[in-house]
Amino acid sequence: MSFISPAHLLLISVAAIWGFAFVAQSAGMDYLGPHSFNAARFILGALSLVPLWILMGKQRLPQGKTLLYGGILAGSVMFAGFSFQQIGLLYTTAGNAGFITSMYIVLVPIAGIFLGQATNMNTWIGVVLAVIGLYYLSIGPDLKIGYGDLLELIGAFFWTAHVITIGWLSRKVDAIGLSITQFLVAAVWATGAAMLYETPVLGDFQAAWLPLLYAGIASSGIACTLQIIAQRKVEPSTTALILSMEALFAVLGGWLLLGEHIGIKEMIGCSLMLAGMVVSQWPAKRKRQLAAQS
Repeated sequence: MSFISPAHLLLISVAAIWGFAFVAQSAGMDYLGPHSFNAARFILGALSLVPLWILMGKQRLPQGKTLLYGGILAGSVMFAGFSFQQIGLLYTTAGNAGFITSMYIVLVPIAGIFLGQATNMNTWIGVVLAVIGLYYLSIGPDLKIGYGDLLELIGAFFWTAHVITIGWLSRKVDAIGLSITQFLVAAVWATGAAMLYETPVLGDFQAAWLPLLYAGIASSGIACTLQIIAQRKVEPSTTALILSMEALFAVLGGWLLLGEHIGIKEMIGCSLMLAGMVVSQWPAKRKRQLAAQS
């Protein structure tokens, strides 16, 4: 009989923090434009990781051009992903945004095929379930996807690219150094976009201080640290399964804190999308163990 380990509990905490971050992101735009909000959260995210980077000391991997260029690439993709996600929240619910964003869990193994990585039947079953779920969640009676949901879906492709980029870079550079670098790069992009498209003032940032602190520090610094600690003892496929709960926490947060309503059609869509995420990442090892026991 297996029990939930402390590492699993940490990953569940990470999923909860990330899920409720959609609520903070939505609430923050009562005061700030999407790019202004993102610029502030990126800066806070970078600053929140500096103490951990210092504490790691000699455990840090050597820095160099790979970190710089990799950080520029990862930060640029992150900026794109967060931009579509944040703007999409102006037109859709936090729950929808959470579930559609989590599609990257299904898209990553699909993208891996084009990079020469092996896949299995679970992946394709997961894709079919997720696509059907997306239809129930986002497609209206006129067979058109909602504008906000479309932006979130585009963002999911950028999150897919970001996961692949981080997976490639994580074996070459220091993880915390990479996180700080990508946050700073994304902050530069978001600041430029905010200056170009928005007119933020200091009072707007002061009014949005609580959502910014949550999105910038809790969702970035704290969650990132907990994830790093937990993933040392949990295999990647199990990690992905647990982190897919982010979508459920996004729906729960939207319902509890924003008063968002979910109808039967949306519930079916969410259930199918969650099933697709779980099936696509279900560990093959567990299936072999169950077969041996039968």
